[in-house]
Amino acid sequence: MDKIMKQAQKMQAQMAKVQEDLAGEKVEGSAGGGMVTVTANGQGDVVAVRIDPEVMKDDDVEMLEDLVLAAVNEALRRSKELAAERMGKITGGLGSMGLF
Repeated sequence: MDKIMKQAQKMQAQMAKVQEDLAGEKVEGSAGGGMVTVTANGQGDVVAVRIDPEVMKDDDVEMLEDLVLAAVNEALRRSKELAAERMGKITGGLGSMGLF
């Protein structure tokens, strides 16, 4: 039982380290052929949005909103994938079974 507890504590420490490291990792999502680009970190926080000024020339607010939404969703999806990949290396897939 002591060995299992030590392994669990080690895994918990490794997971905390990965979470910390993910804050410094960056992923991007883009839409409209790169007209809107959103950067998120590995913890799922949006950290930057870049909008090409060309998008604003048509004054099409709805199109810009759609592009921003699509880019944000792509960046967040990539962030989740990155986090799952990094955590999966530690948990050995146990997280997909709801254990972590």
